[in-house]
Amino acid sequence: MQANGAEQLTIAGIRIEAVMAGQGRPLLFLHPGDGFWPHEAWLAELSRRARLIAPWHPGFGHSELPRWFGSVDDLAYFYLDLAATLDLQDAVLVGVSFGGWIAAEMAVRSTARFSHLVLVNPVGIKASDRETRDIADLHAVGEVERTRLLYADPARAPRPSEPTDRDFVAIARSREALSLFGWKPYLHNPRLKNWLHRIDRPTLVLAGANDRVLRPGYLEAYAKAIPEARLETLADAGHHAHVEQPAALARRVHGFAGLD
Repeated sequence: MQANGAEQLTIAGIRIEAVMAGQGRPLLFLHPGDGFWPHEAWLAELSRRARLIAPWHPGFGHSELPRWFGSVDDLAYFYLDLAATLDLQDAVLVGVSFGGWIAAEMAVRSTARFSHLVLVNPVGIKASDRETRDIADLHAVGEVERTRLLYADPARAPRPSEPTDRDFVAIARSREALSLFGWKPYLHNPRLKNWLHRIDRPTLVLAGANDRVLRPGYLEAYAKAIPEARLETLADAGHHAHVEQPAALARRVHGFAGLD
């Protein structure tokens, strides 16, 4: 989550940091609630065949959080503004977990600047009855259990070799921001599922085969609610499949969007 390798962008008066890499068609990547480290392998893999734009969400890492921001709706409109400001055309929109929720909220509003949508273990909807938990409570467990829930193999969790105070601030801000945007109701919008029918771009829902965060059947319900969406599984991957299987994920994204 550190700023090394990041560029400063100002979108609608809001200052954020973003990693930009590669050439070709634009690929906007929306990170999960933990953010990301600039050395993670998926950045290089995704940017091999695309112009990768990977921002830190407002309030996450060291990106500015406007006082009036308080919902995923705000983040969705912010990223639609980002796409317009950067004049993205025929772009691929990829979101993981919390970033998948933001991407889905964007796509039900406008897909004008996007050609394909890829949701990797997305949260954001209520798939079961009110008494059934769809998404594990990551705030209620310790760090060891949290890592076990997020990764098929906890040893694959990314760790900086020499974290700085700035890195720890970025981690703390990201978790605080995730609580702000996804605490109540927990990591979903009760109305979103009813609007997913508005998504009018080819959509791929990717599921980590060993995801311990999402209830079995959750992603099937997600994909079913999006017209003609494809549901595929990434082997040997948990909730943060982009970290555990970066090359395999990039091949799926590139192939689906016609970037290979």
